[in-house]
Amino acid sequence: MTDFRVITTNGTDAILEEATVQDFAADLRGRLLRPGDDGYDDARKVWNGMIGRRPALIARCAGTADVIAAVRFAREHGLLVSVKGGGHNITGNAVCEGGLMIDLSPMKSVRVDPTKRIARAEAGLTWGEYNHETQAFGLASTGGVVSTTGIAGLTLGGGLGWLMGKHGLSCDNLLSADLVTAEGRLLTVSADDYPDLFWGLRGGGGNFGVVTSFEYRLHPVGPVLAGMVLHPMAKAKEALRFYRDYARSCPDEALAAAALMTSPEGTPVVAIIVAYIGDLGTGEAVVAPVRKFGSPLVDTIAPTSYVQLNTLFDAAVPYGGVQRYWKSSFLKELGDDLIEILVERSAKMLSPMSMVLFFHLHGAAAP
Repeated sequence: MTDFRVITTNGTDAILEEATVQDFAADLRGRLLRPGDDGYDDARKVWNGMIGRRPALIARCAGTADVIAAVRFAREHGLLVSVKGGGHNITGNAVCEGGLMIDLSPMKSVRVDPTKRIARAEAGLTWGEYNHETQAFGLASTGGVVSTTGIAGLTLGGGLGWLMGKHGLSCDNLLSADLVTAEGRLLTVSADDYPDLFWGLRGGGGNFGVVTSFEYRLHPVGPVLAGMVLHPMAKAKEALRFYRDYARSCPDEALAAAALMTSPEGTPVVAIIVAYIGDLGTGEAVVAPVRKFGSPLVDTIAPTSYVQLNTLFDAAVPYGGVQRYWKSSFLKELGDDLIEILVERSAKMLSPMSMVLFFHLHGAAAP
């Protein structure tokens, strides 16, 4: 039998016997992939095309039992581990080099209780997939602003989204979570059970365990009023000052964003993006100042579904292939001096896919 080389948690090489690997594979309901297997290259890909790491093993988990088996196997053999959820991974932490990648992306079940307004969702889902199920009942939870974003990474990191002004971040809507600990135990954590661990999960990031499913609070969400207006980059300073003042006045039902970017036609532009989640007539009055400001090149604001709203940025951030680098920060104030700097620097962006994006946090997202 062929020995199998892997990387351990301390960065050293180790050897697994082929029989050991085969026994692990037999313990899984999903597939265990190795380099060269069909599906291996697709499984190791994430949204950021800059990430090209090659795990020694990829456990394509079909359910929680597979996750428990994978965690216990990694613990027994001291393996380097990474965990992939929906795969919309900027930093690439979902994919390790030479270790065991626990791949949750096949785990996509959603159960919606429209009476209690609760959804139980597995960790491999994207927000587009989650919204597709919950919107069948006219319900939604605060999720991402790109449909390919995974529910797991966003929730565990906090979770900005279109509903955050009214209903808080994704983590604010988390009621409980099923989690596999480093010892391979399955816990259901909530405000009542393991409250300290639940507190850590709600925006605290990773390394608390492997969350296999999330229980979310749902809210009634019908048709929404949303879209963007584009102005020439020559008007960027005026447009961003308007955006800053307008965003401050937004009710909790609205979200306002802005971007310095390149249009699909290749023209540098400034975009003001608005979404109103509520009565469409009231929404028309709320977004009216955006539509009246200046002389927009394009105005796409119109009634749409919440599912479609969640795809508004998809074309600007396509999945895979593109090598990406992001930085972000929180600002108390979008001052005129900062606007001057950002507009000046944005004129020197080398890639048409580069952008500077602004989100205004208010209401339940900024208590």
